Amino acid sequence: MLKPVTAFFAPRTHLVDNFVLRVTKGKHTLSEILGWNIVQVVTTGAKSGERRVSILIAVMNNEKIALIGSNFGRQHNPGWYYNLKKNPECEVRLNGKWGTYLARETEGEERKSYWKQAVALYAGYEKYEQRASHRHIPVMLLEPEK
Repeated sequence: MLKPVTAFFAPRTHLVDNFVLRVTKGKHTLSEILGWNIVQVVTTGAKSGERRVSILIAVMNNEKIALIGSNFGRQHNPGWYYNLKKNPECEVRLNGKWGTYLARETEGEERKSYWKQAVALYAGYEKYEQRASHRHIPVMLLEPEK
């Protein structure tokens, strides 16, 4: 949550999680030790059209997955947010299983509800919100494609 700690871990956490995911064949990440639901999200690049993989904390609601676009409180929204806005279909790996999902941005009471759940899961989101006070932190909801 502290800015120097975030500055150190933000660019490195996904590298460790990627390694652990490979070793465990997609079943576990180091971040799970903290009690977080971790998902791999494969998006299509908004500009490049290339596949992009992101490892993110997930707020679970039955089959729905909420993703918080805090980007550790940085200046801009994360790249995966822009990718999902332009190309809402994505692939998600959760607990070692892949599924196809459609993304949409939440608003109003729905966003507030997921934000509250996210803060209960990880209090650092409140600090990120303070750092990113110049922008609205998006909450994307992924719903399984039927």
